Amino acid sequence: MKHSTTPQTRRGRGPARRVGRTLALVLPVVLVLSGTLAVARVNWSGDPQSPVLTAADTAASGSSSRAAARAPQEVLRDKLLVELQEKDPGVALTHLQQAVNDRPSLARHCASIARALGRAAVRVYGPTKAQSYARPVC
Repeated sequence: MKHSTTPQTRRGRGPARRVGRTLALVLPVVLVLSGTLAVARVNWSGDPQSPVLTAADTAASGSSSRAAARAPQEVLRDKLLVELQEKDPGVALTHLQQAVNDRPSLARHCASIARALGRAAVRVYGPTKAQSYARPVC
């Protein structure tokens, strides 16, 4: 066996190198998939009433537990939309303000609920009448 006088290095054979190569191959795939899923989840129509149906939603749509476990802001929004149609937008806005004061955790959803109420008011009352109920709430 012949021995070389130059020291041999173990380039490319260590565990750290293998982990680095694995990450270099796997990380771009994970980023692309997560970005694709994020883009697929966004409601691009601009209409908050039109549902965005994703694969996860279709799988869970048959379960009754999903309907029972609705987020508090969704329950509040639906209640206020019904109230808007039965009474008027002013009453719904007042109750939105009271709900946010009672439960500060709803404050971050206040603007989106107010927008939903505004769109519904325009549909029900027309733009001029709906504007007469407008006031700062959030």
